[in-house]
Amino acid sequence: MRRKNTFEIFVATAPGLEPALGREVREKGFERSSNLAGGVSFRGDWNDVWRANLELRGATRVLARIGAFRAMHLSQLDKRARTFPWGDILRPDVSVRVEVSSRKSKIYHQGAAAERIEKAISEELGAPTGPDGEITLKVRIEDNLCTFSIDTSGESLHKRGHKIYTGKAPIRETLAALLLRQCRFDGSEPLVDPMCGSGTFVIEAAELAAGLQPGRDRTFAFQKLANFDADAFQAMRRSEPTHEPEHLFFGFDRDAGSVRGATKNAERAGVEKHTAFSEQALSHLETPSGAPGLVMVNPPYGARIGDRKSLFSLYGTLGKMLKSRFPGWRVGIVTSDGGLAKATGLAFIETGPPIANGGLRVKLYQTGPI
Repeated sequence: MRRKNTFEIFVATAPGLEPALGREVREKGFERSSNLAGGVSFRGDWNDVWRANLELRGATRVLARIGAFRAMHLSQLDKRARTFPWGDILRPDVSVRVEVSSRKSKIYHQGAAAERIEKAISEELGAPTGPDGEITLKVRIEDNLCTFSIDTSGESLHKRGHKIYTGKAPIRETLAALLLRQCRFDGSEPLVDPMCGSGTFVIEAAELAAGLQPGRDRTFAFQKLANFDADAFQAMRRSEPTHEPEHLFFGFDRDAGSVRGATKNAERAGVEKHTAFSEQALSHLETPSGAPGLVMVNPPYGARIGDRKSLFSLYGTLGKMLKSRFPGWRVGIVTSDGGLAKATGLAFIETGPPIANGGLRVKLYQTGPI
């Protein structure tokens, strides 16, 4: 039976990762989901908005579609914006930022449209507006249909709230979570990252295995909305793990500062009992005892860190170490350079789509059990 008072909720991700996020959305029990360009859409209510922000490891932000109307010109936009029930969602004491995009519409001046909507909010609701607003209202005008969406997340959801050390070229937590998912990692097997940097893959793996909510340690923009129910939200927020991981998750790096930083990050995330970080050169990499699992690594690409020519030797060494010391393990390598991936000598069974990561386009290269 279809629930009442539901609306469209859009969870964003990096282009290319929509299928992986879609699988996570469905596994978390959200209804009627569909993959779109740049994210996943599903129907839900405000409890679903809060839960999506708390529990989706791969979403970068959550948008709530709060209403829409047709507008053919600015005066019509102004009139209808003034009668929109802003007070149902926004608070008069919380500032609002308005962002407008227009496509194939008679209202084509985005700045003028934003001014009309800002004026309607400030004069009808009394809320201050401006570029530094605490709440962002995203307005899309397409084919003369004006759609309002609230950014319910605020800061990007990759900011979990417990990382203090980031390293030189960190991979975002949301991206790491979806790459692990693409490698069919569910937390039930060990993981090794031989170039762990700030420990993102290792910590994400441990949190997933422990059943920890990724958003447990941060605040969200929706907490400043008029319809926010603090007691209901607190009831769904968990700070403790739901179960004990069966394996340890290992991170190694030759840089002592990275190892110290990753260890601190794991402590703040509450997974220090399930992670082990060590200062170690790649050539000294050894297989942990126990069942095989996943080796997940984000090596230097040569674009920002390291010289590309010298990296062929590094990738070659990585491949030799994995083939000789990690029989039965699967491997996932994230790199922007297919030539470097090939230099490992590993037999890749799958190559993921190009994904934006810090201004670069990276791909995930996967193997079956070595």
